[in-house]
Amino acid sequence: METAQSREQVAPGAFTAFARFVLCGGGVGLASSFAVAALASWIPWVLANAVITVVSTVLATELHARFTFGAGGRATWRQHAQSAGSAAAAYAVTCAAMFVLQQLVAAPGAVLQQVVYLSASALAGVARFVVLRLVVFARNRGAQTATTPHTTRPVPTPLTRTPAPAGPAALCCAA
Repeated sequence: METAQSREQVAPGAFTAFARFVLCGGGVGLASSFAVAALASWIPWVLANAVITVVSTVLATELHARFTFGAGGRATWRQHAQSAGSAAAAYAVTCAAMFVLQQLVAAPGAVLQQVVYLSASALAGVARFVVLRLVVFARNRGAQTATTPHTTRPVPTPLTRTPAPAGPAALCCAA
């Protein structure tokens, strides 16, 4: 019979998790680029991109929960929402980089556009990895300390009081 401790997965190290993040995220991203192109032949590109972005973010979040960060199961709704937020922030970074390029260079070539886009995407990806690892899929350390079996609590000590002086003369001396 399997115990809860033996079912709990150990979180991978930072290097292993990053390699898995690149593999999962890159694989989903590559598949998404083909899926957008295929879907755009039936519906407008903007709609195809939105649909594929949502589907790929959900898929990548599940892969990150199960494989990349060793969370030990399916991603929660909260993790999906946080992951979507980090994906939206990464999207904003790449859009901002391309906007700045357009403002700085009148007619940027395809190679320069790719360099800027891929650089911004890589920076956003590293930042997203950090957010996913440290926030979204971080282990709940508070729950571990709360369930420690041998938690010691301070024992209350009884309070002993000395009786107050009875008369006015005693009160003056006590002051």
